Amino acid sequence: MALEDVEITWLGHGTFLIETPEGDTLLVDPWLDGNPSCPDDYADIEPDAILITHGHDDHIGDVFDVAERTDGPIVGIFDLTTWLGSQGVDGDRLVGMNKGGTVDLEDQGVDVFVTMTNAHHSSTTMVDGHMIDLGDPAGFVIEFSTGDSLYFAGDTCLFGDMEWIGELYDPQVAILPIGDHFTMDPQQAAIAADLVGVDEVIPCHYGTFPLLTGTPEQLEEELAEIGDADIEVTALEPGASVSW
Repeated sequence: MALEDVEITWLGHGTFLIETPEGDTLLVDPWLDGNPSCPDDYADIEPDAILITHGHDDHIGDVFDVAERTDGPIVGIFDLTTWLGSQGVDGDRLVGMNKGGTVDLEDQGVDVFVTMTNAHHSSTTMVDGHMIDLGDPAGFVIEFSTGDSLYFAGDTCLFGDMEWIGELYDPQVAILPIGDHFTMDPQQAAIAADLVGVDEVIPCHYGTFPLLTGTPEQLEEELAEIGDADIEVTALEPGASVSW
């Protein structure tokens, strides 16, 4: 069993809703209303916590609307959460952190540990025609009350230290981008899965636009090519879920 009593729902592109064994929900990278892949049923969801990997609009496009509907913690790199506070988000809810750090969200009602990992990408947004730097991009390892853990890579290329993420946190499942152009392609994602040492991969950040050409089938082929065909590829349709 990969992640005991955990349910993961793909909302298209890089946005996911994760239900913990206790029934709480984590919304990762809240891009809902403007996300062409997100089913309408999820446009007004009210998660118990929000996790943000970086500041591009296709990952934070609905953060302010979701924040108004909810009162749970909002986790991200310090620069990004500080900017959210300057834009009116309640500072008591903001959990600013940095890479290598771990936060326990139990005191804020969600029984998970969240560790911030490295990612290689960029993180900006446009305000009044000016590009604003929102700190480094990041990934997360989410450890559940069962002791199982999930690696959420965020938008990134392949990098060798993914092996250390596997050594340190031993995640059973990884959510990896495969679309190419802005992130890893399927070949890089296959190597990433091997480095982290997971049993199962959920691909994302593909198919939203024609520019994102990577496919789950290509990921399966690349895993077979490097001798890791036993790593399961769970390709979800937007709005579909996997649970264990």
